[in-house]
Amino acid sequence: QVQLVESGGGLVQAGGSLRLSCAASVRTGYSIYTMGWFRQAPGKEREFVAAIRWSDRMTDYTDSVKGRFTISRDDAKFTAYLEMNSLKPEDTAVYYCAADNSVPLRYWGQGTQVTVSS
Repeated sequence: QVQLVESGGGLVQAGGSLRLSCAASVRTGYSIYTMGWFRQAPGKEREFVAAIRWSDRMTDYTDSVKGRFTISRDDAKFTAYLEMNSLKPEDTAVYYCAADNSVPLRYWGQGTQVTVSS
């Protein structure tokens, strides 16, 4: 139904910025209601980072990234973005994009590594 491809990860120094992209390919007739970003650090469980509702752009963030990360979308490109500023070493993780027309989100990308050096 939905295929997701993330890009934009990399290595950055603490205080730096990165922008992640999640490009969606959606089967004709299928709708996406929510797209979200999650992350998993080594030895830790996957956690929610941010989400955006496709219909009205309502957003939600985990407390640890509020004020530093911004999720947005481009309708024409069917792409969601995660703008990450003031990055900290504790933001180091594999970041995953997820999407679906209901929750829990069933479709996931392959992940992109974000490494923040101190």
